[in-house]
Amino acid sequence: MLTLKYITENRDEAIARLAKKHFDGREAIDQVIQLDNQRRATQLKLDNLLAEINQLSKQVGELYKQGKRDEADAIKNKTAALKEESKSLSANMDQFEKGITDILLTVPNVPNNDVPEGTGAEDNVVVCMGGNLEDLPKDALPHWELAKKYDLIDFELGVKISGAGFPVYKGQGARLQRALINFFLDEARNAGYLEIMPPTVVNAASGYGTGQLPDKEGQMYHAEVDDLYLIPTAEVPVTNIYRDVILNESQLPIKNCAYTQCFRREAGSYGKDVRGLNRLHEFSKIEIVRIDTPEHSYQSLDEMIAHVESLVNKLELPYRILRLCGGDMSFTSSITYDFEVYSEAQKRWLEVSSVSNFESYQANRLKCRYKGADKKTQLCHTLNGSALALPRIVAALLENNQTPEGIRIPKALVPYTGFEWIK
Repeated sequence: MLTLKYITENRDEAIARLAKKHFDGREAIDQVIQLDNQRRATQLKLDNLLAEINQLSKQVGELYKQGKRDEADAIKNKTAALKEESKSLSANMDQFEKGITDILLTVPNVPNNDVPEGTGAEDNVVVCMGGNLEDLPKDALPHWELAKKYDLIDFELGVKISGAGFPVYKGQGARLQRALINFFLDEARNAGYLEIMPPTVVNAASGYGTGQLPDKEGQMYHAEVDDLYLIPTAEVPVTNIYRDVILNESQLPIKNCAYTQCFRREAGSYGKDVRGLNRLHEFSKIEIVRIDTPEHSYQSLDEMIAHVESLVNKLELPYRILRLCGGDMSFTSSITYDFEVYSEAQKRWLEVSSVSNFESYQANRLKCRYKGADKKTQLCHTLNGSALALPRIVAALLENNQTPEGIRIPKALVPYTGFEWIK
């Protein structure tokens, strides 16, 4: 969440930047400032009261020594009354602080100044394109038909076992999945990321720490009896490793990667955009996460973008990189770059990665901090990105590499699949 210091010192700037996300922050921010003023006034009153109690307590001791019991008892009774008043003030302080936090949890992160104006996907800015578009025959098949033709993925069997959005991978389809997972993990490790194998269920505190709760509660699978949530991305458990942690600046940047299954309810999704692997309830993904200093975090962002770009290049896929506009960004992000690969058979771009810098927004919720050389404690910056999500990568690989002889496997993947063709 936004820091109280930023809001109180930069009210107008915060409101203007939030407007780029089409969020009217005036009422919330003014309520926060009002509560903070009340909190400060109460704190001053409490501090003065505690100082008076301390002074009176010293007098009581001296009066008892002097044998002035009546005077001492009178001051002691006054002190007791003041202590009751201090308890009331402390309770008020707690209420003000809770009120501030409750409001701040509803306010999204402010976008970076480089985020373009816009209301939706049509306003995102293409910053880079790469790879070559395949010249497929007119009768090229979409991946769901290729999956059936070569017996790679059984969508109907997934419906039988679990429901729509839970495909069953078979034979070379399963091997292709495993090959991609290992390829992406090896590439991440070679780029200096420490591999983590986290749980795929998290508690509510972890969901709040990275901002999935309360903003995306309806999109998460919730095991209500145990009050645990299935993760929508490895970002949640991996970033929460650093919740309530104070790091040394020498440890930064921290670079972690993780392969997990991911679970998303995708409530309200329907139509052609969800067919086949285009939108699933359970899928595999490799995530990269960084914890960094504010001064270095945008260099880290550039390095993460370059890493994801290297992956799609090695997979020989046509791609483009988009800088998301304010209206298409997530609640917690300060700036986001999406990677899309082109599906020649579907004639559309498929999102396969989002790389984001959250600046101090998540870190403030997580209390993820570091100490610099000056020994001062300050908030870290957190970043994460998909490197990569498998379903649409698989879709694009199958569709763009189909030939009359079968489906060609990109050279970089052959050592992992153990085969060059799907036939």
